[in-house]
Amino acid sequence: MSDRTDAAPNPEAPTHEAPYRGLRVLDLGQGVASPYCGQLLAVYGAEVVKLEPPEGDWSRRLGTTYGGHSALSAVFNRGKRSLCLDLKQAAGQRIVRDLALRADVLIEGFRPGVAARLGLGYDDLAAENPGLVYVSVSGFGQTGPYAGRPGSDSVGQAFSGLVSLNVGADGIPHRVGATITDVSTGLYAFQAVATALFARAAVGRGRWIDVSLMQSTAALLGHKLAEHVLEGGRPRALNVPAGSYPTGDGWIMVTLVNEAQYRSLCRVVGRPDLAEDPRFADFARRADVADQLMPQIAEALRGDTTAAWLGRLHAADVIAERILDPREWARDPHVVAARGVVEVATAGVGVVQAPRTPGAPLACDAALSAAPAVGQDSRAVLREAGFGENEIDGLVAAGTVREPAAA
Repeated sequence: MSDRTDAAPNPEAPTHEAPYRGLRVLDLGQGVASPYCGQLLAVYGAEVVKLEPPEGDWSRRLGTTYGGHSALSAVFNRGKRSLCLDLKQAAGQRIVRDLALRADVLIEGFRPGVAARLGLGYDDLAAENPGLVYVSVSGFGQTGPYAGRPGSDSVGQAFSGLVSLNVGADGIPHRVGATITDVSTGLYAFQAVATALFARAAVGRGRWIDVSLMQSTAALLGHKLAEHVLEGGRPRALNVPAGSYPTGDGWIMVTLVNEAQYRSLCRVVGRPDLAEDPRFADFARRADVADQLMPQIAEALRGDTTAAWLGRLHAADVIAERILDPREWARDPHVVAARGVVEVATAGVGVVQAPRTPGAPLACDAALSAAPAVGQDSRAVLREAGFGENEIDGLVAAGTVREPAAA
């Protein structure tokens, strides 16, 4: 007799596309790094509750604000529900501890030691919730002489060495103009959570994960540490004359990975003599005289439009592309065809556009709910945690729990 049934599949069960359905995540982070980790878990189906203080996550007020959001908070908090608690009150601390003991994953972004003082340290929680995967995101990590220092995206870029590699034509080392430290930290935290959850299925226990802005940004630099050590702190450029060049109507990025491409580049720009010049014979020698070569390439590229050069360069198998700003990228026909942007209507903001999460099914990414208002889901989250309506009313009246003001 067959044990097959005709019962409909459970829409709340994990799937290949949404393997984290049913996973409970408590996101105590603010800013971008730890919230991005939580958002990535939401992309893959996790139930993410974002805990916010009465004034809300500070990222809501960075840059231009739209209603209760900035672009940062509207993008990196999609797919979550907001619970607003006053952790200065003992009752607020008890509530968040109760939620932590029910959680599969807890993400915190306090300075080292703060979570433990609130009764939310890993050792304390794991004693009662041994399966908890606990992620601490900080500027400099949980140990070492700088552990107590405040961190930020700019500090992470500076301390890791990234800023030193980004020297402008003005001779000044500049930060990269995006939250690359925060985003990379959130991404590394997410992959560490994924491996810990996989291990938990086998060994039955969670673990404490220490992720820092310092280490994450340095990890992005890959070979640069080895280069600086091996070459005495002054490494050669890798592939001169790669770089950004002005054309007759814009800017173009040209790069190359082998000598054949250099010869092709010289031929395309009408300077075959540069390929025959012994000063420019290979990558190493070109790096030593970049200031003699690159102005000559630049002068040639000013003589026509970006589109014209791209046509010739691509035909010659030279790696090149126009330099776009993010808005131009989102509107590019290739990006549109590849469905590289997701959109979500967000109260008080309008339609928020964000790049699709690489590797994630489009349907999961596009289905994320809009970033919530502060305390938008406080009552629902507490109700699901077993609090009665009268009890919730009392917590709201005491200011322990906050809800959005009535319209």
